[in-house]
Amino acid sequence: MDLGLTGRVAIVAAASKGLGRAAAEELSREGAHLAICARTASTLAETAAHIQKTTGHQVLHQALDVTDSEAVAAFVAAVEARFGRIDICVTNCGGPPSKSFKSTKPEDWRSAFDQLLMSTIFFARETLPRMQRNKWGRLITITSSAVKQPVDGLLLSNSIRAAVVGLARTLANEYAADGITVNNVCPGYTRTARLDGLASSISARTGCKAEEVFAGWEREIPAGRLGTPQEFAAVVAFLASERASYMNGASIAVDGGLVRSLL
Repeated sequence: MDLGLTGRVAIVAAASKGLGRAAAEELSREGAHLAICARTASTLAETAAHIQKTTGHQVLHQALDVTDSEAVAAFVAAVEARFGRIDICVTNCGGPPSKSFKSTKPEDWRSAFDQLLMSTIFFARETLPRMQRNKWGRLITITSSAVKQPVDGLLLSNSIRAAVVGLARTLANEYAADGITVNNVCPGYTRTARLDGLASSISARTGCKAEEVFAGWEREIPAGRLGTPQEFAAVVAFLASERASYMNGASIAVDGGLVRSLL
């Protein structure tokens, strides 16, 4: 199936590793010109070089902190200057630490708020007006299955990612008439370094071995296994495509059936 992404210009945030990297690679394989950012310059440069070598498509990369509004604005402007337009923006960031309510301090809430919600706002504020001028665009947020079914131990993520979904749903209403869709992709347990870190935190807190933590997660999932970043990235690429033009305001779980709700 031709997704119609050849020549489109896509931004993927926090794309040096994990789900962001997988999404960036998939979009590039589908023919999009790619711009990626992340905090660690060396890892980002390695990722950009790998994607460009394996797909043969251009990759612009710039190290930045997604909670810095001026840095995000400068990056988006640089992408437009390089490629002439912006069609797709995939917002993403690292997840906040696993904490209980009792151990969470006010500064933890503020940090997670900036990390999860404000970073999404910064990218939306810079990219949506540019998409609006072209009467075509895709804004996709990488959130978590926690927005549908809270995950034990992920208080900050459970709370603030829900605000991201509320923002995205509102933007979907405001920009749909301009040919722009706004959707959320909600990964479940997917084998990334983030999940390894979460398993280690739970192990340290409970005394269970990390292998036992992973086994417990797998028992929760009807598919009986963890997802792969590539399976997740395929959904992102579809939502970014011409074929998904009538999907708007959706929060799609990619979780092997983990979330048991009807919607």
